[in-house]
Amino acid sequence: MIGNDLELAAELLSKGELVAIPTETVYGLAANALNPDAALRIFEAKERPAFDPLIVHIPSVKSMELYAEEIPMVALELALRFWPGPLTLVLPKKAIVPDIISSGLSTVGLRMPNHPLTLSLLKLLPFPLAAPSANPFGYISPTTPQHVEDQLGTKIAYILDGGPCSVGVESTIVGFEDGKVFVYRLGGLTLEDIRQIAPDAELKLNSSSNPQAPGMLASHYAPRKPIYRGNIAELLQAYADKKVGVLSFMSDFSNHAAVKAMEILSPSGNLQEAAGNLFAALRRLDALDLDLILTEEVPDVSLGRAINDRLRRATHSSGH
Repeated sequence: MIGNDLELAAELLSKGELVAIPTETVYGLAANALNPDAALRIFEAKERPAFDPLIVHIPSVKSMELYAEEIPMVALELALRFWPGPLTLVLPKKAIVPDIISSGLSTVGLRMPNHPLTLSLLKLLPFPLAAPSANPFGYISPTTPQHVEDQLGTKIAYILDGGPCSVGVESTIVGFEDGKVFVYRLGGLTLEDIRQIAPDAELKLNSSSNPQAPGMLASHYAPRKPIYRGNIAELLQAYADKKVGVLSFMSDFSNHAAVKAMEILSPSGNLQEAAGNLFAALRRLDALDLDLILTEEVPDVSLGRAINDRLRRATHSSGH
């Protein structure tokens, strides 16, 4: 059921039920983060592996200290500068955070989302919310309530309708090791943004099967259709005999005979617009009668890095 009844959402969450919540990045599949049984329902609904940790959503910067054992000064500075916003901070966790949330790690990812409805909900609740993206594990993240309904509607008690997500890619995840700042996942906050506060921040993007933070697996955010990344014009020659969908940054390839569907992320070349359109465009192509999807990388700067990261993880191969 889709609606905007905050009190109903709060009541369901208090009973250990799952509720889909809007954020500025993507829709989250939320449960009481302090209730291991409720958290287990998230893993079951998503068919998510238990080694992939969950992000805990909190209502304020101050509430970090309830769940983090230790908060480095640079972490506090990042939170004060960018929260509420698309930034997750990985910090040593307090014992109150169940191990199922952290997948047995000694750290937990904390975030204050920038969406008025979800912030109001968090302020109503006496507990934080664990909320990965509200989609089957490894599939395209949802950016509208209907996306959630289409995929997980039968497994969720309620979908809180906050409209389409404004950022459209997941949060940037930042961790702290031996006095250094690392970006574990690129997302809605750019590396340049992070370096305003932490000039020496380094990328540490992991693709192992035992991730330190969510969204680090090599194959992630993927449509059901095969998707190939590279020079679209060359790939179209290679797949001229197929029914092809194209996801491009700026260019229109719809005049090519093989192209049955065309999605342009931003005709004007705006990376913010492209990020906001990415997952919905992939979903539309994936729903059509196509043999495969062809795509290309966008300029690898600012939000483009996050877009390219999602495209790389969604791609079956980078050639043909």
